[in-house]
Amino acid sequence: MTYYAQCHHYMQDLQKELNKCANAVDTSNPDLESSALLSGPMASSSSSSQRSSTLAVAPTKLPVTGTRKAKVLYDYDAHDASELSLSADELITVYTVPGMDPDWLIGERGNKKGKVPVTYLELLS
Repeated sequence: MTYYAQCHHYMQDLQKELNKCANAVDTSNPDLESSALLSGPMASSSSSSQRSSTLAVAPTKLPVTGTRKAKVLYDYDAHDASELSLSADELITVYTVPGMDPDWLIGERGNKKGKVPVTYLELLS
């Protein structure tokens, strides 16, 4: 299967899932029930059995309590006031908060504090 065809199959599957979620949230909205998202040149040839295995991302094990040092791998610009902007190669202190999205940590640099994405960090021991 070509790369394009594989991407097309994944996109169709994602669109179907999105359409199901949208219908579950608000079935009274006819725009959400539209099958226009699922149309395309290969719409009838979609088959999940033709897909290759997907890449599994292992969750990062983080302590629920206590703090750790982390090295910032890439620059990151905060999207809102709850996030902390980062500069590559700096060291910050990070910790988790119960109930918080596991893809984010709370980072502290000096007197500034905010959410930071785990993927931008190398956690140090």
